[in-house]
This record gives sequence, structure tokens and C-alpha cells, in this order.
Amino acid sequence: VLTYLLLYLPVAAVTALSRDCQLRDTKHGSVCVCNSSYCDYLEQPLLNDSTQFVVISSSKNGLRFKRTDGNFMQSSVLEVQDRQSIDVNFVADAIIVEDNRAWLQFANIPQQFALNASIKTVQLRVNREQRYQQITNFGGAFTGSVSHILQQLPTELQDHIYRSYFHAEGIAYNSIRMSIGGSDFDLQPWAYNEQPRNDAALSNFTALDPRDLQKIEQLQRLKRVAQLNELSIMAAAWSAPTWMKSNERWTGFGQLKPQYYQAWAQYHLRFLELMQSKNMPVWAISTGNEPLNGVIGFFFVHFMSMGWTPWQQAIWLSDHLGPTIRNSSQRHVLIFGNDDQRYTYPSWFRKMRASRTNALDYLDGLAVHWYWDEIFGPQLIDEAHAEMPNKLMLNTESCIGDKPWQTHGPELGSWGRGESYMRAYLQDLQHNINGWLDWNLVLDEQGGPNYVHNYVDAPVIVNTTSRAEFYKQPIYYAIGHFSKFLPAQSVRIETRTNETASFPQLNVVGFQRPDNSIALILFNGDNLPLDVALDDSKRGKLTLRLSARSWHTVIYK
Repeated sequence: VLTYLLLYLPVAAVTALSRDCQLRDTKHGSVCVCNSSYCDYLEQPLLNDSTQFVVISSSKNGLRFKRTDGNFMQSSVLEVQDRQSIDVNFVADAIIVEDNRAWLQFANIPQQFALNASIKTVQLRVNREQRYQQITNFGGAFTGSVSHILQQLPTELQDHIYRSYFHAEGIAYNSIRMSIGGSDFDLQPWAYNEQPRNDAALSNFTALDPRDLQKIEQLQRLKRVAQLNELSIMAAAWSAPTWMKSNERWTGFGQLKPQYYQAWAQYHLRFLELMQSKNMPVWAISTGNEPLNGVIGFFFVHFMSMGWTPWQQAIWLSDHLGPTIRNSSQRHVLIFGNDDQRYTYPSWFRKMRASRTNALDYLDGLAVHWYWDEIFGPQLIDEAHAEMPNKLMLNTESCIGDKPWQTHGPELGSWGRGESYMRAYLQDLQHNINGWLDWNLVLDEQGGPNYVHNYVDAPVIVNTTSRAEFYKQPIYYAIGHFSKFLPAQSVRIETRTNETASFPQLNVVGFQRPDNSIALILFNGDNLPLDVALDDSKRGKLTLRLSARSWHTVIYK
């Protein structure tokens, strides 16, 4: 009842003014602190004329969405002024900048030492005529863990989380991912129709579970707070109820029993219908989360999973799920295939086609996760796109802290983890990915909670001890440099630099937005500043000086 009442509490009007980050240093870097009465926001930049440009910047030194204005008519270099940061490990006598060369003299070294580093200039050419994929959506996962954390917080603090993610003055998410039944980020494993067993008619699946009803109430408030007319929901199942599976367990080596192929298709349709009945329609589903977890991943995966081979999944999709959805009132719902790691591309789909020649006809898109992208290159995505150029491609899960060599849980304020996101988003968007759905929107200080103690990091960490504040990490701003400034129907355009190194100092992607303005996302990953000489095929030239270890979104007409 309390939840129901909170949903209908009035949403406080917030004046549309940008508010700066309240920066707090941490062991690993720095975070922006939000509480019930204050949180940082940035108005969407408005361009008054074709000569104006706006640069939004974040840096390791502590910039978070800092705005710098410039004009194409100016001939001088526009420098993005970074926040000053003092390294306690050395004492500097003097820092001298002369003729674009920086000289740093150290006092704590026996013999005086000078660091001489010239500021490199990279030529950046923007060609609006060469066009690639469209953006569809950006978002994150609304898991059971997320819902549980939000429910513990004061309404005002919940609203700042919703607004920070989904409002135009936040980072303008327009999508969420949720599980059909439970996932690894729930307080316990669960599915619909667990009882009665062996019930192919799904007689007990007639209403949404209270956990999903709570999510719907939260999402309704989210939409009100964020002033969001449409929210694209992508749903995926981690596991069928155990009686449908060959091993009759939530995890381990186990697949769907063939006699329940049609029941499992009906299970998906029932969920879609019930969500629609609550005025929370689902935009897309996938064929199931990480199908290899129940085939080869069971050695190290201890959470809910269900295995598929591509041959099995093709039969289920072609003979059951595809026809069931397409011949129903939910025929508009998109179906995405795979929902697993990049290393399965494009072979998974080739094997599906070999099993059922028409199976891929039921797929509107391809879903991929990022977890081994540092090993398996984007050429696999390129091959899949070349073979299926009319399918949407989404990255549907990402987080850090899952690997044995990583800190399991948050590294609060880590700029390096933010840079991992920046590189990954840039790479995927450079290779025809249409959008990205990150993993948990929020987690607690430990990186949970969940039933298998599978602790990872998230863009926003909530202080669940005090329940009085949450922390926006560099990961949040890395994502925001894309999601905030690339609305749906933005089209990627060609960007080229004159750098030839395997690891260039400047990484860039560019888009033309629906209003025909341009958004360029620039990443200087080096410990040195960088000059970027930009030449747009239509607008003209400008030169920017970017600080070391920084991210920037440049917007102009």
C-alpha cells in the first residue's frame, strides 16, 4: 500500500537549470555526490546559430560535463580548461608553458629534471555525406536488485536517480532491460509457474508477480519524473522453471526439454500480454540471456541460466517462438537473437540458419554482450553485419568487476573503469552497433545485492547504509557523453584522423542528429594534452585543445 501511495505522490517541479557536480575524492578517483536536495544536471545545449559550437567535457582531474562555448569564426585555439590536480608524490618548482611546449621542473629529485612534451596536433576530418547506422536506444537494466535498492530510498532520492538517468537534463536514457522471471541480480532465483510442475498449460501464470508489479510502479514514477513519453523495454529470460529443464535445476548444464518448446514460447507471450495489460508494453525480447552459460559456462556460472545450442535455438525460434509472437496481439514486439558474447558472432547465426533456413527471418536484431571484447575484436561484429545488414545490433549487457583479476564490486570513482566504457562504446558505435543497454542502473556499496554474491560495479552506487546519498561514477559520465547527446534516429557519419598508430591518442565517433546538428565524441586517452584541428565538410574549421585523460562531446550545426 505504501508503494502504491508513493507512486502517486506529486513530482516536485525542478527548474531547468544546470547544476555542477559536488565532487568527492575517493581511494580510486572521484565521484559526484547526490542527496535528496541536490544533484548535478546539465541542460541540453541549444545552438543559436551556425557559427556556434559547444564542448561538454569530463576529465580524470575532475571535470564532469563542463560546458565550453566557442565560435567557428574565431581563429585562435579554444582550450578546454581542466580542473587543477596536485599529485602529492612530487613537488614542482615551476610549470612553464612556452611555444606549445610544457616544461615541468621537479624539486624533489637530486639532480634537476625537466619533462619536455610537445602538444601534438591531430587532424580530424568530418564528412557528413558518408552515413552509416542509426541510433535506436540507450539504457540500463532494471533488475530485481535495482528495484530492491530503490524501494529502500526516500522518494526524493529515488527521483534524483530517475531524473539523472532518464531526464533530458540527466543522461537521457530511453530504454531499460528487465528479466522475465529472475536473473543473477535478484534476491533469489525465480520464474513464473514454478508450481504446479509439468504444467504445460501454464495454469498458474495468470498475473504478474509482485516483484514485477513493484517494478511497474517504479517505472511509472520514473516516466513521470523524467517526463518520458515512451520507454523502450527489452525483456529476456534467464531460465525456465526448473521442471521444464533437463537438469531440473536453476543453473548448471541444462537445456529446455523439447516437449516444453511450445509452452516456453507461450510463457514469453503471456508475459508480454500481462505487461501490456498494465500499460507497460514491451518493445523487444531476446531468445534468452547468454545461452552458452548452460552449455559450457556452467563451470564458473552459478546463477540462473539455461543452455541452448544454436541448432536447438533455431528450431525453437522457427517452429515455436517466432510463429507464436507473430500470430498474436504482440506481433509488433521485436525479437533479438543470441544475447551472448561477441566471440559467438557470426558463427551462431550461421549454425542457426543451417538448422532451420527460415529461423533468422524471425529475428529483427542481434544482441551482444561486451564481456570478452578486449580479446575478441570488432571484426566479428563486422562479419555479422555484412551477412545480415538489415538487422539491428544492440549491446545488451556490460559491467566491470566480473573477471577473476578485477576487483569484485565497485572501485568507487575509478577513471580507468570509465575509460574502459568510453573505449567500448566508441568501438561498438564505430562498427554499426545501434544502441547500448548497460547492466544494473544502481548497486549498493558492495556491488550487490544478489543471491550468488556476484558483485560487480555500476555507473551509480547507492549508500544503502545511510540511504541519504548516491554516487555518480566516471562510468556514468562516460555513458552520458553518448546517450545524452545522441537521441534516437541520430545517424553516424564519417570521421577520419591523420593518426596511423595502432593505439592513436585521439579516438572519435561522429553523428548527425535528427535536428541536423552534429555531435562528435572525442577521447584523449593519453597523459598529455592534445590539439584537434577539426575540418567539417560543411561548416568549416576550428581547433580545440583537449586536456590529458579527458572525454568531450562537441556539438554544432
